[in-house]
Amino acid sequence: MRTDAELRGELLAELGRLRRVVPEITGCLVASTDGLLIADDACTLAVEGVAALSAACLGVSQRIADSAAQDEFQEVLIRSTGGYVAMYMAGHGAVLVLLAAADANVGLLHHEARRSTAVVSRVVAQAALSFAQALPEPEPAAW
Repeated sequence: MRTDAELRGELLAELGRLRRVVPEITGCLVASTDGLLIADDACTLAVEGVAALSAACLGVSQRIADSAAQDEFQEVLIRSTGGYVAMYMAGHGAVLVLLAAADANVGLLHHEARRSTAVVSRVVAQAALSFAQALPEPEPAAW
């Protein structure tokens, strides 16, 4: 069983790899689908707020995909005058959020982010399994 520090280190290493491969990325984070921050590589950002708002955006996006009969939601890209915010589902319990400059190569951003979601999904699943294994066995019910 891997420790929380090892799993967090693997997430941070992947976020660092993304920033090296796509230099226009200005920040990135991994959040739970409930909006809780899991890991981040974004030093000038209110990451907890972005994590919470990402969960809200994902919820709306999933509803739109369902209403349009487009099956399972996967990603959303927001373009603004200051750049991009891209969110990618990473398994069933996490979202990868990338912030990028306005001149970012969106094709490269998507390509690398989709690759990273596999890593994030695996690490978050391992963390959930480790947590579940660490829980004490429930006491048998007394009748």
